[in-house]
Amino acid sequence: MDSRNRLKDIKELAATKFLSLYDMSYINKVGKLKSWTMASRKNLSKLKEQHFNGKDEGLDAVVICAVHEEEQKLVLIKQFRVPVNDYMYELPAGLIDEGEDLYSALKRELKEETGLTLGKIDSSRRITPVYASGGMTDESLAIVFCSCSGMATNEFLEEDEDLEVVMVTQEEASRLLEEGVKMDAKAYLALELFSAVGVKILKSL
Repeated sequence: MDSRNRLKDIKELAATKFLSLYDMSYINKVGKLKSWTMASRKNLSKLKEQHFNGKDEGLDAVVICAVHEEEQKLVLIKQFRVPVNDYMYELPAGLIDEGEDLYSALKRELKEETGLTLGKIDSSRRITPVYASGGMTDESLAIVFCSCSGMATNEFLEEDEDLEVVMVTQEEASRLLEEGVKMDAKAYLALELFSAVGVKILKSL
């Protein structure tokens, strides 16, 4: 069955400034009409344009896998997350503003969350949309590998951002994985890769 023809209707269940909840009517593999609840960064109009009129979905956010040029360390943040009621390790990341290009969002979010300055982007890796949790949300991310420089600071954080910058060596990355601390999936994969290859995680720099 052509996946492009399986979605039949989208109804908004709830909407907030940054996130909306939708009921998605679709045809399952045996031809029955079913319902799926989904969270999205997009409003109803954008979703319908994307699914029923073929408009490009675009990117919702950028995730930054950065190595500090002077320190030769992987840049992480340790941020309080309400859904888990705890701090967890993550990569710096943020939403792409309306009309903002990926490079501008990358540079802005790195500065806002860490105080660090964007260096070189690893051009050997293709930037392609990936999905945070395809069973729950259509949020699409670009994971960018890059270098950065400067001194970490929290002076650019917004009121609701409760985080600290943590920069780790290859050995410290391995220890974090062994300690079983809370982390999101993207940070876990970055730590696994960095603990294995170190600064060679940036292939073209």
